Amino acid sequence: MYRGQSGQWSWLLHRVTGLGILLFLLVHIVDITLIGFGPTVYNDAIGVFSLWPVRLASLALIGSVLFHAYNGVRIILIDFWASGYKYQQVMFYAVLALTILSFLPMAYYVVAPIFGQCPQGNCKVSGGM
Repeated sequence: MYRGQSGQWSWLLHRVTGLGILLFLLVHIVDITLIGFGPTVYNDAIGVFSLWPVRLASLALIGSVLFHAYNGVRIILIDFWASGYKYQQVMFYAVLALTILSFLPMAYYVVAPIFGQCPQGNCKVSGGM
């Protein structure tokens, strides 16, 4: 039915972003568990999040969450709005546009410290791996 059209890409991206969010959840559970090993271990582990490769991975997470959320609303509209299927492609492009527009300001705050900019006033980035 889809064969390379917007519905297929939407389906694929929804699953991939869902798996990415699940992976982050597992990492988050592990990093929170480190509290039990003492403040030094926890603080050292949390320090990894300021490394530039991890910041780039955070960007992927942000994009995944945004796309997954907006696409979820699109799926709800298609399922519960009688004429929703007629606007599937238009809504897919709207989801992409909303994702990009929402992503850009957040990306600035995540990436700026890598280049020495401090949008939050507190800039600390460690070297790469």
